[in-house]
Amino acid sequence: MCEEIGKKRELSEGKEKKRLLALDAARGLAVIGMYIQHFALNQWNSFVSGNTMILFMLCSGISYTIMAERMLEKNGDSKSLNTRILARSVFIDFAGYVLILLNGPFAVVLTAYAMLYLFALPLVRLETKKLFLISGIAFFVCPPLMVIGMSLFEGAAILADIAGGSLSALAWMPVFVVGMAVGRLDLHKTENAMKFIASGAMILIPVKIVDVFVMRGLYNSYMEWAASNLSAVNAEIDAYAMWPHNTQPIMWHMLLISTPQGGSTSELLIGTGGSLILFGVLCMVGNKYGKVLKIFCSAGKLSLTLYVLQIVLGWALQSISTEWSLALMDIGSIPFGGILMAVVVIVLSMMLTKLKCSPFENMMRRFEKKFIQ
Repeated sequence: MCEEIGKKRELSEGKEKKRLLALDAARGLAVIGMYIQHFALNQWNSFVSGNTMILFMLCSGISYTIMAERMLEKNGDSKSLNTRILARSVFIDFAGYVLILLNGPFAVVLTAYAMLYLFALPLVRLETKKLFLISGIAFFVCPPLMVIGMSLFEGAAILADIAGGSLSALAWMPVFVVGMAVGRLDLHKTENAMKFIASGAMILIPVKIVDVFVMRGLYNSYMEWAASNLSAVNAEIDAYAMWPHNTQPIMWHMLLISTPQGGSTSELLIGTGGSLILFGVLCMVGNKYGKVLKIFCSAGKLSLTLYVLQIVLGWALQSISTEWSLALMDIGSIPFGGILMAVVVIVLSMMLTKLKCSPFENMMRRFEKKFIQ
């Protein structure tokens, strides 16, 4: 009896070690930030806008690499991994379109997230240095391409999910690939955690300075030029003309300013720098004081379920359209509304974890198993 208890304890401890507390905590903070952005945004917590999604994409890239390495070590070939990624992408994509049909108040990024999983598959076997190099190039190449895609792919759902704007897979690709590269490193080493913090600061500080003192001036100059050349910028579009003559003008000004979920190089770099600093701090804390992070880990483990829940909740509150429901959509207007929203999400995630209730993740795993031997 004692031996059985000992074995069970060793197994549970082994599973706990396999999960990186810092990663779960970071993903949990990203989800909490999304709830604050959607239900409790105010002038004190406005920094979460856009940055929480960047943090989530960084964590997703890390998780992607960890999952891929474990499957390749277990099976020795790419067949099972390819099948799992394809099955997961199909499931997430379908779920995303179902949520889009609700036409709720919040944008649904699951469809772009599914495409991102497919895009990243050819990068799995690349060396770590090449991943970092590709991500660096992507920060400067992807934003212009996604702005062009916003014009060319308007109204084409799947193409728009791939490259049609700041919420497309192409827009998030630079951050996701950084996460893939970070996932290759030993995340239990304090030395690497310090490197994340230093790298994040080296990215965040200079880019923020350039954004404030250079890019905003360029943005204002461009907008002044556009205002004086309205006929050239806003030429009349014939909706019945052949493609691409029926497309809207390319919104180049989006590349010149850092706005939440705007997709510019400066926004992505600033958000990625901040996310690396936060992740590095969480790794250092997790390596020494893991229990401190567990308060956020439940939300991280249920990130997709909580994401879907906020979309459905926003749709339901908007559908009811009463004073009570509208008040719940603006919790940030009350004192400490952001903190209250964070506490609600943490408590909810702990309750769901205790009840072993993670419907989206469970359905996704069951769907994957139908295709994996």
